[in-house]
Amino acid sequence: MMKLTAIGTSGSYPGPHAAASCYLLRIEAERTWNIVLDLGSGALGPLQRWINHTDIDAVVLSHLHPDHCLDVTGLYVMHRYDPRFLDAGGPPNRLAVYGPAGTRERLTAAHHTDPGASPVPADSTSDGLEQAFEFTDMRDGQPFTVGPVTITPHLVHHPVEAYAVRIEYNGAVLAYSGDSDACENLTTAAREADLFLCEAAFEDGRDTVRGIHLNGERAGRTAQEAGAKRLVLTHIAPWTNSDTVTAAAARRYSGTIDLAVPDRTWEIRAQQP
Repeated sequence: MMKLTAIGTSGSYPGPHAAASCYLLRIEAERTWNIVLDLGSGALGPLQRWINHTDIDAVVLSHLHPDHCLDVTGLYVMHRYDPRFLDAGGPPNRLAVYGPAGTRERLTAAHHTDPGASPVPADSTSDGLEQAFEFTDMRDGQPFTVGPVTITPHLVHHPVEAYAVRIEYNGAVLAYSGDSDACENLTTAAREADLFLCEAAFEDGRDTVRGIHLNGERAGRTAQEAGAKRLVLTHIAPWTNSDTVTAAAARRYSGTIDLAVPDRTWEIRAQQP
């Protein structure tokens, strides 16, 4: 069985009641496997209420906008320096981080600051994040495994390289849109998913630009076309009315619709058609 917990659900930046995008996926197999899907701005704090960082098996980043990846820099500091977590023999093993091409360079640049006018520049370090993380580039349609789980990235429509991911274990399927407008690859990722965690950042009747995000209508239509068995809407910005988005999705999707809020958990099991 898989369990999905919403950690951060706000779109574009942390809202007053939610951090930016982050979700914890737990898989009960021969042991518990823990996968973090995105780690956006503000999410590392609430994530610590759910898991010790040394118990994370992998981080999967849908894309490299700050609201989906920036708190990996804080995780690096924890992984490398927090004395509460370091064994006498040194830091924990390197943590697997999967993301688009350039993830290592992007996060290293976000973390490192040149010494500038510091009077003690020798104390500065330009250590790369690879000392704590093992980075792997995701490729469209090329699956990889984390423990017993198979994860397949699908390149989707967003202004930067971005992936929806399809996660499969023991017949159960979780699909996560990341950030995407409607496109064939997003529908493929969500095909017959037991749970489709889908962004709906744009408000129906207000936002008309295409190629960036879904609105409620397009999220609902994608879930219906994919035959997803449950739809969970997320990545709704503080300036967007979630009731408007949810109602629009319900006009297009005939199944159960939930709204992602922090700390809510869903059990994901294979369902009969």
